[in-house]
Amino acid sequence: MKKISMLIPTYNELENVEPLSIAVEEELKKLSQYDYEIIFIDNDSKDGTRDKLRELCAGNKKIKAIFNAKNFGQNNSPFYGLQQATGDCVILMCADFQDPIDMIPKLVAEWENGYKIVSAIKTTSRENKFMRFLRTCYYKLIKKFSEVEQIEHFTGFGLYDKAFIQVLRELEDPTPFLRGIVAELGFKRKEIPYEQQRRRAGKTKNNFYSLYDIAMLSFTSYTKVGLRLATFMGFIIAFFSVIVALVYFILKIVFWNTFNMGTAPILIGMFFLGAVQLLFLGLIGEYIISINQRVMKRPLVIEEERINFEEEPGEKDA
Repeated sequence: MKKISMLIPTYNELENVEPLSIAVEEELKKLSQYDYEIIFIDNDSKDGTRDKLRELCAGNKKIKAIFNAKNFGQNNSPFYGLQQATGDCVILMCADFQDPIDMIPKLVAEWENGYKIVSAIKTTSRENKFMRFLRTCYYKLIKKFSEVEQIEHFTGFGLYDKAFIQVLRELEDPTPFLRGIVAELGFKRKEIPYEQQRRRAGKTKNNFYSLYDIAMLSFTSYTKVGLRLATFMGFIIAFFSVIVALVYFILKIVFWNTFNMGTAPILIGMFFLGAVQLLFLGLIGEYIISINQRVMKRPLVIEEERINFEEEPGEKDA
């Protein structure tokens, strides 16, 4: 009997984990030809989520939990959780009900049709329209400049075959960007559209800093445009600086007594060049941070506790 693993990352989702586990299990029971497990990986919640997960695990051995020793970020935790699944496929979904639970049978059906990865794509969303616009601009930008084909409006929600999960286990990337990895290293893939729902309860954990962090991770991992832009802009500014200098020099020679150079052009040029230098120093710094994190090769997460795990991931295949 094939086994489906459900992976649900959590962080302060006390109000959602119990109704979500009930809803997911009801959907999985409809697929009676499959065995299943539901894995929650908690990123150091502070609101009682862990106590609720312990209750759920105590009442149902098919529900499993991994408790991280601290918050390791919203990229590392799900990526690590995928590697701990023991199923023939893994379905990754968020804990706030924004990913429709009734999509599970559709994902499994496409998997049975031979697709190793089934990506759920947000074609519409009930989120803030301004945020939707910003996300669309980001996806268009990264897709245009990336050397790897990027998947627009893909959050990671979808199904992954165990063969792809094995690829993730062998990757050894301490700062993984799952969406980019799926596009770059993924197998045969099927895209399924869906409408993203509103959060059922609680508040979103995303803020400007966390979204910026994800954007820069994808930017530095899959594009060279920042460094190339710095090089090209340096050449362009240098060229125009020489032209302006020659023009000023000629005007001063021709109109020696009447041409007043003034300090305004000098000040404007200084501030402009200073701003450009700071901009590209910051951009280069982002690349250096990304390189530094990868060179250190630190673990994705450190576990504090795991519940209801009996066999190690990959043990069945071994």
